Amino acid sequence: MDPHPSTKPPKIVDVAKRAGVSLSTVSRVMNQNPTVDPVLAARVRKAAKALNYHASPLARSLVLGRTQTVSVVVPDLGNPTFQAILRGLSRAAKRQGYHVLIADSAEAVAEEGVLAVESRRRSDGLVLCAPRMEQSELDALLPSLEPVVLVNRESSAGVPTVAADYRSALRELGEHLYGLGHRRFVFLSGVPGSASNRNRLVAVDEFRRAHEDVDVQALECGVGFEDGAVAVDAVLDSGATAALAYNDLVAMGLLSAVTERGLRVPDDLSIVGFDDIPFTKYTNPPLTTSSVPAEDIGEQAWVEMSSLLAGNSARHPVYFRPRLVVRASTAPVQGAEKAAAPMVEHPLG
Repeated sequence: MDPHPSTKPPKIVDVAKRAGVSLSTVSRVMNQNPTVDPVLAARVRKAAKALNYHASPLARSLVLGRTQTVSVVVPDLGNPTFQAILRGLSRAAKRQGYHVLIADSAEAVAEEGVLAVESRRRSDGLVLCAPRMEQSELDALLPSLEPVVLVNRESSAGVPTVAADYRSALRELGEHLYGLGHRRFVFLSGVPGSASNRNRLVAVDEFRRAHEDVDVQALECGVGFEDGAVAVDAVLDSGATAALAYNDLVAMGLLSAVTERGLRVPDDLSIVGFDDIPFTKYTNPPLTTSSVPAEDIGEQAWVEMSSLLAGNSARHPVYFRPRLVVRASTAPVQGAEKAAAPMVEHPLG
């Protein structure tokens, strides 16, 4: 017995020597190549087990021509909705032995294309989450990024799309407020020019056209907590009895600022958000919102990516319907004079 046993980990050459086969045969067996003779494959696996040999992930990636990594580009990693999408995607990817590389464009539209290209070069596929770039730029870029999946964005480039049905959900929020007697609303819009914001504006316009007795004013705002807080003066000056926010962060910022002014929500102003991030049920009062199944969207994005990586063609778009969640930040309008406020037309967009 060797009094000084080797502590070095076994190598592929050791497996080949023990099994009595070539290095290429061991490599094919380790990479699950079905062309290897079953008898030889069994011999190699037995030798590898005896030596406690495990193939190097890097070496396996080089042989397969894959990194076992997919990239995701998001516009704001600090947004809890994008965090939930990433959580669903990364957990699903992990179950199939893949890792997820994340890039944050920090809402800088000019950086998205560069980040997308660089991220794709370092991975086997790319998921673009709610990209803000112009549609023409996106359509032109997508073919060079394949395999690629879009989240909360559509394209004519024939790539898979997984998205929430924001238009239907926003109309549902409007109907909720309308049922409470509100007839004068403000909509705090998101990033100008973004597809997500355009879809919401279309939904607001559809709702307004369906209710001729309603006045809806769109106010440019943003997507963060501070944006909602800064908008408080414009909201109060509008005379609106209800505010629809682009997302929950904006709604929470407005709620905080309104409360600081000594006003009461929902007595003086009803406020609704969008997304149902974890904090919304703990605001004071808890926020009425539309619950987006963000983790499910992320998991489905991986399903689409996995299909592409297997060589399949893009499938039909998949849409998830958000669910109305009524909490204490909305209530019937106070006073008949508010409910009967005269309508003033305001252009949307």
